[in-house]
Amino acid sequence: MRRLDLSEHQDSWHQLSSAELEELRSRNIRELSISASLDRVGEYCLRPGSTVGFLEIGALSVWIRPKIAIEQLIAVACYAGGWFDQESDFRFPPTASMHDALALALAAAARRAFGRGILRGYRTEEDQLFTVRGRIDFAVQARRNFPGPIPVALRIDEHTEDILANQLVKAAAHKIGRLSLRIEAARAGIAWMAGLLEDVTLVEFPRHRLPQFQFDQLNEHYCEVITLARLILENVGFESGRGEVRAGGFLLDMDILFERFVQQAMRRSLARSGWTLRTHIDLPIDRQHRLPSKPDLSCWRGNSCTFVGDAKYKNAYGAVPRSDIYQVLAYATAAGLSHGLLVYAAGETEPRSYAIRNSGTTIEVATLDLQKPLTEVLLDVDRLAERVLSWTHTVNDRDLYAVLTEGPTQYAPSLEADLVRPRPPL
Repeated sequence: MRRLDLSEHQDSWHQLSSAELEELRSRNIRELSISASLDRVGEYCLRPGSTVGFLEIGALSVWIRPKIAIEQLIAVACYAGGWFDQESDFRFPPTASMHDALALALAAAARRAFGRGILRGYRTEEDQLFTVRGRIDFAVQARRNFPGPIPVALRIDEHTEDILANQLVKAAAHKIGRLSLRIEAARAGIAWMAGLLEDVTLVEFPRHRLPQFQFDQLNEHYCEVITLARLILENVGFESGRGEVRAGGFLLDMDILFERFVQQAMRRSLARSGWTLRTHIDLPIDRQHRLPSKPDLSCWRGNSCTFVGDAKYKNAYGAVPRSDIYQVLAYATAAGLSHGLLVYAAGETEPRSYAIRNSGTTIEVATLDLQKPLTEVLLDVDRLAERVLSWTHTVNDRDLYAVLTEGPTQYAPSLEADLVRPRPPL
């Protein structure tokens, strides 16, 4: 299998046959641009966007490397999915591909979870048998089998391993096992899981409609393996191509991952002060509610919004796009707030703040360096949350204006090119 190594948001040149080019274009990889060389026949410049991972198309393997290490990527993804253990340390062989790493991580998490025994639970089944087992469903019996005594309509509560938690793990192991695993330990781990869960039904879960799973004291030791299983099930896909060509792979949208990570981390930090972070809550910009908006980050006290912000992973090339400033300014104006927050991944831009003219509103720009150890990134989020909390104690001209005009939504500044002026960060 021929392999193409690409890097997130970087150009790379490769020789492609007409068939390979057609297959690459037919997969519609988000933000992957393909441009032909002007002086070299059959050579193309491939530039991925923020989608990372790998894709297998027939005999072609495409690997899009993220900016951060695979270990850090999986740790961030697990935290965004709701699981984090400071003592956990993902380590993989230097030759491990992303799908090898996922298989190794899933098998290791399964060993820790299954070390306390495979989780079992009660599952209610309805059946019609010629002998009584479980409880007789008299209503069904009278409706379907009257006046005959058999078969008997029964409701059976069976204590079994074939429950949702194990079905999720088995489905994830099956999906990752269908890819080309090159490391023997990864293949052995997937085979071990398949054998251990032999009595569990293999369910084909829809990628974008995975069932919710509730953790409690009885199943909390499954949290790590379920989080990894959901990560795999949401992002590993297979599809039929033209003729005999099939495609499969693991593609992760870093825009979505970064947004989920910031939401989860800020929710945890703000909760310590009694704040509840909410995501994508409708915040109309106009009084007639004809201009809806849904900030990535917001906090509320009753019907009053106390904080708004957005998380951006986009490649900003060092500059803060004015459209992002205008977007958060609209959120802050609609909510009547003196501050709004923009959070970027480090390397895309630098921390700074913008004092908006004639409004008293300040847009703060912060960055998070995902290449740091996860514990250090979370400390940076804690410091960011402290700044957010300090804004609620700031009284400025913007607040006075909102009171005098009987509501902040009457304020509608024009967004000319000279609307914003940078100032040093606080």
